[in-house]
Amino acid sequence: MHIPPYHKRKGWQRFLVGTFIGAIIAYFIFVYMHGYMYEQLLGENRELKSKVNELENQNEALLKDKQDLDEKSKEALTVDSIEINITNKEELRLDRLIIHDLEELMKKEIEDIIGQDVTIVSESSELLEATIQNKNFKVDDFTYNFVVQKTVISQTVKITVEAKISN
Repeated sequence: MHIPPYHKRKGWQRFLVGTFIGAIIAYFIFVYMHGYMYEQLLGENRELKSKVNELENQNEALLKDKQDLDEKSKEALTVDSIEINITNKEELRLDRLIIHDLEELMKKEIEDIIGQDVTIVSESSELLEATIQNKNFKVDDFTYNFVVQKTVISQTVKITVEAKISN
């Protein structure tokens, strides 16, 4: 049995080279699409994990508060959640995952205020700001410092910070 020498013809050579280059381009497109999809899923996974942790902390604080409700008056407001906003994330070109990690690290530093009375937290707002400003947060080989610009204390504590990279 004899295999015909198609590899010597110019038409077949062009066809085989085109097929090979097309396969390489298709592989790179596949790798790009897979990486983009994986990044989206990873971001969504981290957001859902942080929501679960936040809700668990809130649930524990509310259960503890429910036990103490008999002793306290019903009019006392407690801190239910914490929201952190980084104002200059576009200037530092921070991606979603880094922003999410930084917000989680800051929330972890001040999570003890969840379940506390709003008046107690408002009296110690300077301590709350100093806790964030004096701490260095490390994410992906970069160390970040924050300056608190605005703090709103109610049932939801809203903190607006400005990030600075320090090395």
